[in-house]
Amino acid sequence: MSDSMTAVANLLFRIGSFSARRAWTVIASWIVVLALAVVGFLTLGGTLASSFSIPGTETDRVNQELTDTFPDLTGATATVVFQADDGSAFTAQQQTEIGDLLETVGEIDGVAGVTDPFVTETDRAAQAQQLDDGQAQIDAGAAQLDASQQQLDAAEAQLDAGQQQLDAAIAQAQAAGVYDQAAAQFAAQQAQIDEGRAQLESGRAQLADGRAELETQQAQLDDGQKLLGYASEIHLVSDDESTAIAAISFDDTMFDLSQTVKDDVAGALDDADIDGVTLDYSSTITATTSGLIGPGEVIGFLIAGLVLIVMMRALLPAVTPLLNSIVGVGVGVVGSLAFSGVADMSSVTPVLGIMLGLAVGIDYSLFILYRHRRQILAGMPVHESAGLANGTAGNAVVFAGSTVIVALVALLVTGIPFLGVMGVVGAACVLVAVLVSVTFTPALLGLMKLRVLGRRQRAEIGHPHHVERELKPMRTGRAVVYAALAIVGLLIVAIPALSMRLALPDGTSEDPDSTQYRAYTTVAEQFGAGQNGPLLVVAQTTDAVAEADQVHAQVEIASVLAEQDDVVAVAPVAVSDDGTVFAFQVVPEGGPASESTEQLVHTLRDLSPIDTASQGEVTLGVAGQASGNIDVSEKLADALPLYLFVVVGLSLIIMVLVFRSILVPIIATAGYVLSLFAALGAVTAVYQWGWLSALFGVHDPGPILSFAPIIIMGVLFGLAMDYQLFLVSGMREAFVHGIPARKAVVAGVRGGRAVVTAAAIIMASVFGGFIFSHLGMVRPLGFGLAIGVLFDAFVVRMVLVPALMHLFGGAAWWLPRWLDRIMPDVDVEGAALERTHPLPH
Repeated sequence: MSDSMTAVANLLFRIGSFSARRAWTVIASWIVVLALAVVGFLTLGGTLASSFSIPGTETDRVNQELTDTFPDLTGATATVVFQADDGSAFTAQQQTEIGDLLETVGEIDGVAGVTDPFVTETDRAAQAQQLDDGQAQIDAGAAQLDASQQQLDAAEAQLDAGQQQLDAAIAQAQAAGVYDQAAAQFAAQQAQIDEGRAQLESGRAQLADGRAELETQQAQLDDGQKLLGYASEIHLVSDDESTAIAAISFDDTMFDLSQTVKDDVAGALDDADIDGVTLDYSSTITATTSGLIGPGEVIGFLIAGLVLIVMMRALLPAVTPLLNSIVGVGVGVVGSLAFSGVADMSSVTPVLGIMLGLAVGIDYSLFILYRHRRQILAGMPVHESAGLANGTAGNAVVFAGSTVIVALVALLVTGIPFLGVMGVVGAACVLVAVLVSVTFTPALLGLMKLRVLGRRQRAEIGHPHHVERELKPMRTGRAVVYAALAIVGLLIVAIPALSMRLALPDGTSEDPDSTQYRAYTTVAEQFGAGQNGPLLVVAQTTDAVAEADQVHAQVEIASVLAEQDDVVAVAPVAVSDDGTVFAFQVVPEGGPASESTEQLVHTLRDLSPIDTASQGEVTLGVAGQASGNIDVSEKLADALPLYLFVVVGLSLIIMVLVFRSILVPIIATAGYVLSLFAALGAVTAVYQWGWLSALFGVHDPGPILSFAPIIIMGVLFGLAMDYQLFLVSGMREAFVHGIPARKAVVAGVRGGRAVVTAAAIIMASVFGGFIFSHLGMVRPLGFGLAIGVLFDAFVVRMVLVPALMHLFGGAAWWLPRWLDRIMPDVDVEGAALERTHPLPH
């Protein structure tokens, strides 16, 4: 390991020296690479999705069934909300123009169909009227049957009376001995009565058939009325008729829906000019890859530039890390997007790449630049200094970048595809940032020559005048207080994390001025929160249901669904051709990210199988975007412990190799865990509890973005290892050279605090710029990473670690002899290379 690290340092030295001497060649090469990345994106880039799915979840299983059975139900859907400006009911003219607009949208290539709210409501009213008319007809038929029954009863009474008279006449004739003379007359009369009774029985049979038919019709009518009643709370036009919602169905799923189709639909809607009507539409249409960088991100980048200027006291060296990060982000992010046509990428994936690329690109370049400036000030030649800075600080950058890359690639162990893609893209952007830092930065250093220093500093080259202050260890009592305050403070900040709820964002996380936010909130206000996230319930019977019995089967299933808590409405959607699969839309009480909806999804799944009177056991499955988001969030929550275990184990192994100690890795890892949970606690307090919401633009507090904790965990790990490396390696170097352990702590802090402070402020500034991003999903990520960096750099690395290192003293560097013998000597900072290129002073 030592030989390999030395070889890497020597290679980086040669790369740095070459880049400094052939600066324009290196710069031109990166420009060509950037151009190729842009061409690749323009020719091969695909679509970014605003939704997330995980294979193997219950929602995914149900969606696979739906794809086979009801392919029309699996395409992406969008909502368009129309509102009358004056709050009055839509006029007939406005309804007509809305219908014409929707018809135009429906003709766009890629749109499967549209739902006209006024036509739908008219059809619903017609259906209700038809049921009412059917009931009236059945009631009229029942009245006719009752009248016929009365006539039959009267006729039967007459026949009975006639029979009695005939029987009496026969008896008299027999008594008088004249029966034989009247026998023929009596037989004729009896035949008439028998014929009347036969007609009466025929009438009764017809009446029974009529009543049976009416009962069948009444049962069918009752089923229809029940289904209509279960769906009565689903409206597309508000009660005051001033708001209407239309649905647009697409041929492709959210992941396959092309930007062209979305742009065409958005263009048609934006160009609509319906007098007195305002329209908004959901995020399905607004999701785009354009505008990844907003004003907040630019401000954060500028703050980083100001920090560099203050630190460098010169413009050219301050600009170097900024140029380095821009080139790295351009190549890394655009190059990654070129693969979006072959890999499913979410819309937040490139934003993560931008965040990481900017932050580490600036920091890594800064580390090399800082080392180069010190060497130039000491009198080393420019090209040799660029190579040495690359072989020492650049070697540490390669090692630090490797830890970040490994942490991000380790997201693959979660088994969550979209998260793995995010990790790989983020790792690719970090890799590019490292490559740019060890080539592009030395090239700029070669061009700047001595202007890498300010004018006053250039006058001091080769004449160092500063005097090292005496190393005085901190007082033990102060170390105890510092450690206690740091630990207690971070634990207090972490408390909100205990109540953290994870969910994917809904419309309330969008910018309040955006069309998707207005669409979401209007639907919630006018039609109920559940209308923004209906569930799709699929019921499967054991045997095929005859077409005549399908409505009754729907009623039996819908009745079970409707009686569950927090269910507002149930509407049948489709029946499979073979009569075995029934699909229902279930509208919950709460929104898609609410606790009640999450509980309802579990309740419906736990019901399966249900018992029905006519079909026996029926299995249930739940799908829909709200259900999918819940499954994704739960899968992510389950993956957190495994990923934390991997990261903590990785941290311990890396730190043991680098610092050749047992306690130092434990201190470093424990500090990382503290800063991580403090960051998650702060995120929960701001974005879920609503603390300081006005300051951070949190207009609708709610659950935390479900993949934010795991992303924060991975990125913060890599950065924590960076800061640990640059601070504690100085402590170890001083200790190895014979300085007492507690004084070595002071030496390490003095040697690394300036660059770590600047790096942390820059990192927090870049991440902080994303707190005010126009993309709702990015904001908690930016805040969590920014506050996590500040906690880790200024509380853990600057306060807690030095205090604990002081308290442990020489024991902090203890390593079992057997482990020391078998462990490789990892020369992270290129000490061997430095010995072959000593500073002139």
